[in-house]
Amino acid sequence: MKTTGSENLTLSKLLVPANVKLRLTGSQRDEVLTELVNQIKEIAKQPKARETLLRALQEREQLHSTGIGDGVALPHARNALVGLVDHPILIFGRHEPGISFGAIDGAPAKLFFLLVAPTVTQHLAMLARISRLLRDPKLRKGLLTAENPEKVCALIHDAEEKM
Repeated sequence: MKTTGSENLTLSKLLVPANVKLRLTGSQRDEVLTELVNQIKEIAKQPKARETLLRALQEREQLHSTGIGDGVALPHARNALVGLVDHPILIFGRHEPGISFGAIDGAPAKLFFLLVAPTVTQHLAMLARISRLLRDPKLRKGLLTAENPEKVCALIHDAEEKM
């Protein structure tokens, strides 16, 4: 999906089963960030691009945690990564026991949405939209128990339909 701005930026169109990893295994923040970055097929064969993104994510976490509470983290770079990707990308990962991610409520993060966008407008639109969706405790609970990537995608789609 290629767009120039935030028009028609639908998360359920960005989140496809191939972008869902239900069993993150890292025990520390940087390990989980690496797992999420490795889900991005667009940069899978570009070690420098993967490293650039990972470094940007780590720098953002050092600035302020993207753990938003309620077991959710929204890793994203501080700014759009112009030239790294040519369209917005959304990756979902789930970590069963959860890991410390510096959330304001101190709860371990179990649900991760990695946001990558080529423009600031898309970046902010994605961040606002996913933040709004995740306010719903029913959606968070569904994401914690979804048995396959297709179910995760369906939950996001259904939540957006209700928005």
